[in-house]
This record gives sequence, C-alpha cells and structure tokens, in this order.
Amino acid sequence: MLLLLTLVQNAQARLRSEDRGATAVEYGLLIAGIAALVMAAVFLLGPAIANLFTEVTDQIG
Repeated sequence: MLLLLTLVQNAQARLRSEDRGATAVEYGLLIAGIAALVMAAVFLLGPAIANLFTEVTDQIG
C-alpha cells in the first residue's frame, strides 16, 4: 500500500510541476503498474481472506 501511495504522490507532483514532459504513455505505464500490483495482491491474499470470512461465518452461524 505504501508503494501505491508513493506512486500516486509522485504522479500528482509531476502534474503540478512546470515540466509538461510527461506523456500519455508514461501515465499508461503507471496505471498498468498499479493494476498489476492490485491484481497480485488479490491473487496472493485472496485465499487467506476467503478463509478468514469462512471462519468468521462459521463462528457466527
């Protein structure tokens, strides 16, 4: 999450700067990187979260 926050802050800083050299390709790569991180997190944490919800519902029900 910290990496994602850092990437977003860097993108915002670039938008505010006087240099307008950032292109649509750079923004596309940034978005693709963020999407890859989110997909990896879901892939890695998905089963653990599913098990947690199963345990909680078993305890409730």
